[in-house]
Amino acid sequence: MTWIRTIPIAEADEHLRRAIEAQRETYPAEYAASVHPTPDGGASEIVASHSLIPDALYHAFATFGALMSPDLPLTRRQHEMVTTVVSVSNHCHY
Repeated sequence: MTWIRTIPIAEADEHLRRAIEAQRETYPAEYAASVHPTPDGGASEIVASHSLIPDALYHAFATFGALMSPDLPLTRRQHEMVTTVVSVSNHCHY
């Protein structure tokens, strides 16, 4: 297992905090509550793995939020099916 240095929310500067909050705002409502909440209420592990580069964190995860937008022609079920097929094809457990 790879270990990646992350910055806990308690130690985050204003730039990192804004990046985390801004990317959360782009996500669909279903993602408002974390499935795996962190003890400090901070970012999930995959988001935190980008905490050393706040701009990359925002752009990477805001992109996902935009791709899952309910304004797009695919339904939520179709989005989930696409992500499931891609994950299985890539042997990814996410």
